[in-house]
Amino acid sequence: MTLFWIASVILVVLSCVLVALPILKQKANNDEALRDELNKAFYKDRLSELEEEAEEGLVENQQDLIDDLKQSLLDDIPADEKREKENAVSPMAVLIPSMILVVGLSYAMYFKFGAQDDVKQWQEVTSNLPALSKKLMSPQGAELSEDEMQDLSLALRTRLHYQPEDSTGWLLLGRIALANRSVDTAIGAMKKAYKLEPDSNDIMLGYAQALMLSQDDVDQDNARRILGRLVQNDYVDLRVFSLLAFDAFERKDFPAAVRYWSIMQQMIGPEDSRYEMLGRSIENAQKQMGQQVGTGKSVAVTISVAENVVADPNAALIVSVHSADGSPMPIAAARYPVGSLPRTVVLDDGNSMMAERKLSSLESLMVRARIDSDGNVATRDGDWFGESEAVKIGEPVEVVIDKQY
Repeated sequence: MTLFWIASVILVVLSCVLVALPILKQKANNDEALRDELNKAFYKDRLSELEEEAEEGLVENQQDLIDDLKQSLLDDIPADEKREKENAVSPMAVLIPSMILVVGLSYAMYFKFGAQDDVKQWQEVTSNLPALSKKLMSPQGAELSEDEMQDLSLALRTRLHYQPEDSTGWLLLGRIALANRSVDTAIGAMKKAYKLEPDSNDIMLGYAQALMLSQDDVDQDNARRILGRLVQNDYVDLRVFSLLAFDAFERKDFPAAVRYWSIMQQMIGPEDSRYEMLGRSIENAQKQMGQQVGTGKSVAVTISVAENVVADPNAALIVSVHSADGSPMPIAAARYPVGSLPRTVVLDDGNSMMAERKLSSLESLMVRARIDSDGNVATRDGDWFGESEAVKIGEPVEVVIDKQY
């Protein structure tokens, strides 16, 4: 605020200078001087004419005419210059009232139309940005009131005006827009954050959330691509699988929706109140597929490694489903990047090895997982592996990789 008053004083001073310059540097009125010059020129011309007329014999009393001409010239000269000086207005008499008028009018206009209360509120909101941001980023961020959301949006826009490279600020602004269902603003803010930090998992998720709300098919395809990258990065966040599940359900890809909701169930466990809600969503999707509810058409596998296992994050993770008797021929299999462990993967009929024998045809099964270090599934020397106990289809499966070929 101090900076504003300093700037205002500087502007007012400049205004006063602009007003004073014409007054202090005003040119004296030179009408009298011009008239004298004209009279002199006229006098000389008339003298020349009288001489010519005298030579031609047209004038008899030349001297009398010259005397009359001189008298006329004297009569036209101002008689009382002192009186004119006394009547002249002093520049300071004009300058001082003008200065007072400029200063008074400037600040009067500001106090009338300057919205100083709004400016003060804006400055208070801007200073409160850290507290509002922390509240938004917390799990209770949805509890921000409407006024707080508006304040936070104003503060963020102010900050981003001066710090356009602040990816976290753009992310927060995008989340506010998402909460307000302002799709265009959310996509624009998240896109800027994504350009600044394309590898940030939080920003990728926020950008995908915004794109999912778009009616543009291209935007939705980009959202699926980003969510796929998050899954590959082992970004464990329920919102990733929730977005994928609802998107799959909307596209009538019911098996994929069941798979993602099953992963979410494995992540939260049956003790969570959302577990039953996810179960109802799965049942709904299974009904849409025309399946009998509760038959269990997918297998969720949680994979972890023993403490002595050193896994190359760039290696491949091969997961295979076998019949409960441990037959070496897999019924279904899938290949994933190892990434970080532990992690959860889901296999379904789409991963079946043979069309005539699908994963869903099993009543019980076991799962094997192997870290393939050389990229060749035919070689196993030095690879780490593990296998589960036999379980009924639809039950969660856990595999600990703790053995080496």
